[in-house]
Amino acid sequence: MTIQIQKAWKQRYIDDPKREHDHRSPFQRDRGRILHSAAFRCLQAKTQIHAVGENDFYRTRLTHSLEVAQIGSSLAAQLGLLESFQALAAELNCAETTLQKALKPLLPPISLIETLCFAHDIGHPPFGHGGEVALNYMMAQHGGFEGNAQTFRLITKLEPYTEKAGMNLTRRAILGVVKYPAILDQASPQYTELATAAHLDDPRYINMRSWKPGKGLFRDDLAVFDWLLTPLTATDKQEFCRFQQSRKTAEDSLKTVYKSLDCSIMELADDIAYAVHDLEDAIVVGMVSLQQWQQAHQQLSACQSLWIRQNIDQLSEKLFSEHHYQRKNAIGALVNYFITSARWKLNHNLEEPLLRYNAELPSEVEQVLAVLKKFVWQNVICHVDTQRIEYKGQRILSELFRIFESDPQRLLPPNTVKRWQRALESDKKRMICDYIAGMSDAYALKVYQQL
Repeated sequence: MTIQIQKAWKQRYIDDPKREHDHRSPFQRDRGRILHSAAFRCLQAKTQIHAVGENDFYRTRLTHSLEVAQIGSSLAAQLGLLESFQALAAELNCAETTLQKALKPLLPPISLIETLCFAHDIGHPPFGHGGEVALNYMMAQHGGFEGNAQTFRLITKLEPYTEKAGMNLTRRAILGVVKYPAILDQASPQYTELATAAHLDDPRYINMRSWKPGKGLFRDDLAVFDWLLTPLTATDKQEFCRFQQSRKTAEDSLKTVYKSLDCSIMELADDIAYAVHDLEDAIVVGMVSLQQWQQAHQQLSACQSLWIRQNIDQLSEKLFSEHHYQRKNAIGALVNYFITSARWKLNHNLEEPLLRYNAELPSEVEQVLAVLKKFVWQNVICHVDTQRIEYKGQRILSELFRIFESDPQRLLPPNTVKRWQRALESDKKRMICDYIAGMSDAYALKVYQQL
C-alpha cells in the first residue's frame, strides 16, 4: 500500500519569483504570508466573544487563532502515532503498522497546519455573526456573504501580495481552507428565490434567523475554485462538491459532505478551541454560573465516554474553583482528552488521498464535544449581552454599506475607489462589501461615528 501526493498540490496560481538563499519549503512560505498579512493583524481587534470585551484578558480572534494552531499541530502529531490507526486498521482488516507507514506521508507539515489555523478566521467581518448577517443581507441579490467564503477570497484575490492572485498560496493550502466546496447560490435559496422577492425592508431591523448565511464560496471566485480542483478526476470533483442531502423545503440551506484531510484537522482544532476556551472565558468573567453548568454536567455524566463519566465531578469542581490554576488544569485536561482521541477516517467514495482520508473523533468523544459546543452556544453566544452587541454591529455595518453605496467615490478610501472604478457594474457592491468586511470592530465603529 503506497500513497503518492500529486506535485500539483504544491503549485501556485502564478509562479513565485526566485529569491536568493531562500531555502524554506512552500508551506513555510505560505505561513509567512499569512502571518505578515494585514488581514491576520486585523484579528487582534476582532473580539471572540463580544460580551467579555470589557475585560483586558479576554480572547480576541487573533489569540483564538494562535490557540487553534497549537491544537492543530498537536492533532497532526497525534495522527502520526500508531494508536490513531486502530479503528481504520480494523475497518480495512490490515495491520496498524502497515497503515501508519502508508499514511504518514499524507500528514500535513506543521507549517501547513499552522497556515490553515492562522488563516481560518481572517475573512470574518466585524461584530461576529451580527456583522456576517448584515453583509449577507446587503449582498443577497449579488451573491451573498459568508465568513469562510471571504477567507477564500482574501487569500486568492484581495490580499495584495501579488497583483491578481492574492497571497498566491499553494494549492494544498487553499484546499485546506475550503470548508464547504460549493457555490453559495447552489447551497442556499437566499440568493435566488428569496433574493428576488421584495425583501429590502429597513436593514436596521434584519431578523438574524432569516438571513443566516448559507455555506459555500462566492460565484465571483468560481474561476479560482475551478483551478483549485484541477488535480481531481471528474468523478472525485463531483463527489467532493456533493451536498449531504437534497433540499426538503424551498428555504433549506445545504452543506457539503467532504473536506480535505488538512481542513478536517483545522476544523477539529477550531471546534475544540471554541468549545473549551470560550467556555473558560465565559466562566472567568461570570457569564456562566455553576448553576447554569449543572445542565451540561448532567448531560456529560450520561455520555458514553468512560473518561468523562469518571472525571466530570472533578472537572466541574476545578472549572468553578476560586483558584485560577485549578481551572487551567481542567481546561488542559479537556483539550488533551480531545486531542489524544483523534483518529483516521476513510471516505470510501473518493480516490484522491488528500480527500479520501480525514481526521475525526470517536462517536463517544464527539458526543462530549457536541455537549460543550451547545452549552457555549446557548449560554455565551446567545446570551443577551452578546446578542445586543452583535445587533449593534449588525446595524452599524448595514448603515455603513448604504452610506458607501450612496456616494462611493466620495466616501471610500482612495485604493478602494480605484478598485470600485475598475470593477464591472455587477461587481461594485462586492468591492464595498470587501472593504467593510476587512474592518476591525473598533475601526468600523470609528468610521460610523465619523459619518
